[in-house]
Amino acid sequence: MALVLLLNSNVYVHAQTIPSWKVTRLQEAIANTDSILVINFWATFCKPCIEEIPYFQTTVEKYRDKGVKLLLVSMDLKDDYPENVRKFIVKNNYHNPVVWLNETNADYFCPRVDKKWMGGIPSTLIVNPKTGYRKFFEKQLKQEELEQELKSAL
Repeated sequence: MALVLLLNSNVYVHAQTIPSWKVTRLQEAIANTDSILVINFWATFCKPCIEEIPYFQTTVEKYRDKGVKLLLVSMDLKDDYPENVRKFIVKNNYHNPVVWLNETNADYFCPRVDKKWMGGIPSTLIVNPKTGYRKFFEKQLKQEELEQELKSAL
């Protein structure tokens, strides 16, 4: 339910507190979503991550009327949370919900997101609970790839 509220919030990211989530909270949010959910794992120090987020935002916005939502999951280090992450989000005009994954043991949290995940970023999980669609990518997605996957998820 909290994810639904978070994703439906009209509060701009720069004005909100960035929630700290454990992987179990993320799993719960995925299990309880009623939308097509694009979950992007990124960090402020990851150049490919930063390159893809702007077109993730515009592409997801294009499909918003079809129930597609984007959740940005920061994988930044604890020293950068929350202030440096928040400043980065404001500077780069990220307008989708952002949470910080408060985990340090990749052997624990990665397989709980996807069994194939080795911990690399950027990574993206796309789920549609209505159709059972679930696909994970441990790479930078090109805009065309993202759009094609969203069409498949619909």
